[in-house]
Amino acid sequence: MRVEVKVCGLTRASDARAAAALGARYIGVIFAGGPRSLDPDAAREVLDGGGATVRRVGVFGKTDARTIAAAVEMAGLDIVQLHADPTSDEVRAAREESGAHVWAVVRVHGPLDEAGLRDLWRSADALVLDSKVKGVLGGSGIAFDWRDAEHAAHARAGRLVAAGGLTAANVGEAIETLAPDVVDVSSGVETSPGIKDHARIADFIEAVRRTGVPG
Repeated sequence: MRVEVKVCGLTRASDARAAAALGARYIGVIFAGGPRSLDPDAAREVLDGGGATVRRVGVFGKTDARTIAAAVEMAGLDIVQLHADPTSDEVRAAREESGAHVWAVVRVHGPLDEAGLRDLWRSADALVLDSKVKGVLGGSGIAFDWRDAEHAAHARAGRLVAAGGLTAANVGEAIETLAPDVVDVSSGVETSPGIKDHARIADFIEAVRRTGVPG
């Protein structure tokens, strides 16, 4: 099975359309604040640009399950991505309230606690490994040391998404080190926050396709 691509932090329907046409499997919007953040109505317009061939992801910070569920309905989300170090209980609550799949983000800064990861994997549909950067939840453009997560990634108990500072230049190494099911790119295909460069998206997806399958 090939590694799938998620293009996140979208703010324009034209970029969602390009990502889908170029081969992204997932397209994502931000509800967690920052320069790419949208409200649910604007998010639906952006995501609708991607058409019916992609799965729609919404990224949330510390948000209650009812608010998440309302955004899922308004924006037509398939997947809820929880940042801000979610607990297993928060993951379960988001799924039960919204009916969507839930991805839990683990921010990496040093070797991972594998016991804690196993607990999250029991509740989440996937874990997202992202960089822990002071003052931001994600979209920092900074990669973490993939070796800190290598053992946990290969001993994983569920689906794995690799994020954090990925570009066409380094995504091959990230795939070879972590063997993820999905790679998640945002700032690595932008000209400015929220504005995607279609040529960079194409280069990123081509770099993923040139790399071996996970195993």
